Amino acid sequence: MNRLEGGTASVVKREIISIFAISVGSLFLALGVNCFVDIGGLYPSGFTGVTVLAQRVCFSFLGISIPFSLVYIPLNVIPAILARNYLGKRFLIYSFYSAILTSILTDALPNIDITDDILLIAIFGGIANGIGNTICLLVDGSTGGTSFISIYVSEKYGKDAWNYIFAGNVVVLLCAGLLFGIDKALYSIIYQFTATQIINTFFKKYQKAALWIITDMPESVYAKIKNITNHSATMFKGTGFYDGKEQNMVYSVVGRDQVNTVVKAITQVDERAFVNVTKVKEVQGNFYNKPN
Repeated sequence: MNRLEGGTASVVKREIISIFAISVGSLFLALGVNCFVDIGGLYPSGFTGVTVLAQRVCFSFLGISIPFSLVYIPLNVIPAILARNYLGKRFLIYSFYSAILTSILTDALPNIDITDDILLIAIFGGIANGIGNTICLLVDGSTGGTSFISIYVSEKYGKDAWNYIFAGNVVVLLCAGLLFGIDKALYSIIYQFTATQIINTFFKKYQKAALWIITDMPESVYAKIKNITNHSATMFKGTGFYDGKEQNMVYSVVGRDQVNTVVKAITQVDERAFVNVTKVKEVQGNFYNKPN
């Protein structure tokens, strides 16, 4: 097999894994709606929540039962069109695949009454929602809806936007509470908070970390950072108090999702390197983000 054939096989394998992962993520989202949200009378996050709210408004006030997909799919089109230049064709295709599959599975799968405890429903429903979203995001897709908005903001401004989306969802949930009872709305906020924390914990693409590396091999260390992350670095000269020797310190800011790979590569170059990893709240200036 030549290099071109090997590269093509690798790409095909990657896409098969991505499609499978997004399918699993969509299944988690559909089960979250059918096994927790509907059973507990909660309101899920994002456009899923807006769709469920629309369904319940139509049924409660108009006596009309509308399919989930009839509302959910059109809602995804508007932000996708607005953000298409920042998201990329592959990201959009996989996101719409997830949105359509989630809609089909939500309409097709039965509701399963796992528990009647509303707090457990809120927590574990949020976990299912967070896992579904995270799986899709980790393979450079999404579940559509407000994920479009979050990724757009993250790509454009270089900062993690999931907590801002959570704040917007709280407003939607409080509106639902005014219509159908504040208790379910408050439990729905717990549901959404749980889902957001799952995403923040495992999806780290737009989170930043600073590496402070004391090493005797600064050029080799920088070469590894550059090769893995496409980020630059700055070298400082200092004196170690313990032995009084001159020391080299390399400073660089990388993505949180890249930290483990970079640190492992640094220790392979210089096993005596001292690496301090600190969380970065915000970066101003030229910071490279791998495009979608």
